[in-house]
Amino acid sequence: MAKNRTAPEEYSRPLRRLLVWIAVLFLLAIFLIWRIDSPRVERFRAAIIDAVVPNFDWAMRPITMVAGMVDDFQSYTRIYEQNQELKRELQQMKAWKEAALQLEQKNARLLDLNNVRLDPKLTHVTGVVMADSGSPFRQSVLLNVGARDGIRDGWATMDGIGLVGRISGVGERTARVILVTDSNSRIPVTIQPSGQKALLSGDNSPLPPLEFIEDTDEVRPGDRVVTSGEGEVFPAGLLVGQVALSTDKRLRVVLAADYQRLEFLRVLRSHNLEPITDPGSLIAPPATAPLPDTSAGAAEAAAGAPPVETEGGNVEEAGSGAAEGPAPEAVDG
Repeated sequence: MAKNRTAPEEYSRPLRRLLVWIAVLFLLAIFLIWRIDSPRVERFRAAIIDAVVPNFDWAMRPITMVAGMVDDFQSYTRIYEQNQELKRELQQMKAWKEAALQLEQKNARLLDLNNVRLDPKLTHVTGVVMADSGSPFRQSVLLNVGARDGIRDGWATMDGIGLVGRISGVGERTARVILVTDSNSRIPVTIQPSGQKALLSGDNSPLPPLEFIEDTDEVRPGDRVVTSGEGEVFPAGLLVGQVALSTDKRLRVVLAADYQRLEFLRVLRSHNLEPITDPGSLIAPPATAPLPDTSAGAAEAAAGAPPVETEGGNVEEAGSGAAEGPAPEAVDG
C-alpha cells in the first residue's frame, strides 16, 4: 500500500521546527533586551514586568510553595541539629554542675576544718574517708592515714564542727574510726550550762542517749554537750551536740557532726595513751603503800599476839609481885 503524502505527519514536523525557531528567537530577543543598557529599554522592561508578572501569581504559587517547603525542611534540619547540640551541652553542664557541687561541699568542709578553734596544744592530721562499714550493727569509717602519719589508737576525730569518734585500729596506711553512734562507744561528757556530768552511749542510732546524768532536772533540751575529759578518753571541751528529748522520754543528743557527708576527718593528737597489747588484760593502777588497819578485829588480833621482848627481858618471865600470888604472912617472934 502506498504511503499517503497528505497524512498529518507531513505537516507536523515542519510546524514543530517552526515553533522551536520562534521560541529560540523570542528567548534571544528577551536576552538581548535584558542586556541592552538604555533608558528606553529599561522603561520597556519595566512595562513588560508590570504587565506580565502580576498575572502569573497563580503560576508562581506552586513554585513558591515548593521553595517554602524546602526552606522549612532546611530550617527543621538546622533546628534538629541545634537541639541535639543543646542536649549534649546540657548533659555536659549537668556533669559540670555535679562536679561543682561536690567541690563546693569539699571546699566548705575544708573551710570548716580551718575555721574550727581548738586548743593550740592539739595538733591534728586531716584524712579522707575512704569507706564506711555499711552495717547497722557497726558504725565505723576508714581513713587514708595510719601509722606512717603518726596515728595512734584512742585519738579523737572531728569533722568541721563536732566530734565524730575515735581511732580504734591503726594500719600502716589506714586507720579505723569507731563513730560516736556505735554501740561500743562510751564517752564521758559535760552538759552546759548546768555542768552536769553524763555518759554518752552509742546505740547504732543517729541520736545516742545520755546515761548516768547526775541531776536530770538541771538538763534542758537545747543544752550544749561537750566532752568532759574525764578518764583521759578525749580532750575536754570538744563539741558533741545538743540535748534533745526523744519520743520515748529519754534525753538524747543531736550530734553536731554531719554523719551523712563524712568526707574529711581531723585526727587530734591529744595525748599519748598507753597501748593495751593484750586484749584480755587491763592496765594495772600504780602501786601505793598499804594503809594501817584500824578495825576492831585488827585490835583483838594485836591483843592476842605474843608479847614483845624489851630491854628488861620477858615480862611474863620476870613477873611481878602481884602476879606471883599473895605475900607470906609475918610470923610473931
